[in-house]
Amino acid sequence: MKCPACSSYDYSAMDLQTDGFAEQIMECRACGTVWSVNHGAVEIVRDPNRKSFLQAQSECVEGDDYNSSGS
Repeated sequence: MKCPACSSYDYSAMDLQTDGFAEQIMECRACGTVWSVNHGAVEIVRDPNRKSFLQAQSECVEGDDYNSSGS
């Protein structure tokens, strides 16, 4: 999966799970963007460009994006 801000494929992922809650959080090693994917849509958690008009955009992801590993 590529970073929604800089399109880098270099990221680290962390799985969070507890009592029926499961979420995977990704952090781009190139620009520091933190994002998650939920129901096929990317949600930006931390946007390093938040004060710029060139913000990271949420986007739909393809099914095969889930198969790649960033580690």
